Amino acid sequence: MSTDQHTAETAGLDWFKSSYSGTSGGDCVEVAVGPGAVYVRDSKATGVKPVLRIARAEWAAFVRLAVR
Repeated sequence: MSTDQHTAETAGLDWFKSSYSGTSGGDCVEVAVGPGAVYVRDSKATGVKPVLRIARAEWAAFVRLAVR
């Protein structure tokens, strides 16, 4: 996982929030899928860095554990 600023890599990505986030503006993250990586950022501060860059295999392992 990397917390470097990946501005060029994240430009043009489609970001989405969980359907569980609601519309009240709580503490949420946004996720975008790019070539070879998944990116995660704070939904309240989308222009603020860092953006987490996570390898797809690591993200898949996280999701498998999270949905148990």
